[in-house]
Amino acid sequence: QVQLVESGGGLAQAGGSLRLSCAASGLTFRSYAMGWFRQAPGKEREFVGRITWVGGVDYADSAKGRFTISRDDAKNTVHLQMNSLEPEDTALYYCAAGYRWGSSQAGSYDYWGQGTQVTVSS
Repeated sequence: QVQLVESGGGLAQAGGSLRLSCAASGLTFRSYAMGWFRQAPGKEREFVGRITWVGGVDYADSAKGRFTISRDDAKNTVHLQMNSLEPEDTALYYCAAGYRWGSSQAGSYDYWGQGTQVTVSS
């Protein structure tokens, strides 16, 4: 049974930082791309960024220059370092696993976590 468990969410002030983690189990982690998505109240789920199975990364425009995704295949964990947070970053953040490459589309991912809440105050 595949499980993805996010952690590290919470309350931050604008300009601050948070580091989200996603621990995976039940899959061959090193073979999967890991994506981060977010969903704010009343909005659709949106792509934040991804890291492929070989370590390539790409980000949504809103995340470029502020967010960094990294992975630790030895620990089956992916991280999302978020700096220079803005109130617009407030959302429920999800990690997702998709075989090899993933993409910016949610449909490319087979497994999803339950999400961790990030709230940024102004």
